[in-house]
Amino acid sequence: MVLIKSNTFLTSLMILLALFGVALGGTVHKVGDSSGWTMMGVNYEAWASSRTFQVGDSLVFEYNNGFHDVAEVTHNDFELCEPFKPLARYQTGSDTISLTKPGYQNFICGVPGHCNIGQKLQILVLPASLGPVAAPVPGPVRSPTTSSSSLSPPQYQMVPPPTPHSAAATSSVWTGFSYFLLSLFILVS
Repeated sequence: MVLIKSNTFLTSLMILLALFGVALGGTVHKVGDSSGWTMMGVNYEAWASSRTFQVGDSLVFEYNNGFHDVAEVTHNDFELCEPFKPLARYQTGSDTISLTKPGYQNFICGVPGHCNIGQKLQILVLPASLGPVAAPVPGPVRSPTTSSSSLSPPQYQMVPPPTPHSAAATSSVWTGFSYFLLSLFILVS
């Protein structure tokens, strides 16, 4: 009887820990999705604009390290495609970069010419607990004769933040699920 209660308690504890692991993990964004970090066929500006990046998330750069690398650079070096004074350089071919502070972060390929043809990424990292975002609500079109004293201030409506890209969000779910399966395997054995 005590053994059954003990096993039930351990099983419940493992399930709670697995679910807790899912809740704590930030979103993992695979840069370029299935194409990865490459100089052809990916519009990284469009890729980044379809996602929300927050402190606690991470970027995964997957690429052939015989042909590419990842250089984190200043905004000026990003605009000029200058890889010579990087803030950090990654060269493994499978680099995970944790997003630890809010603000813009800039990445380029340091191989000459690659950045110039589009192998560069700029993201805006939001604070972890941003909550709902205020979005302006379009107002009526005003005629040119309306006096400036009669103009009302812009109105705002609270809307939920955009949902993260589904492929990226599933990464933390799979992590928690794998913890759950591992826990069950340990309990069964």
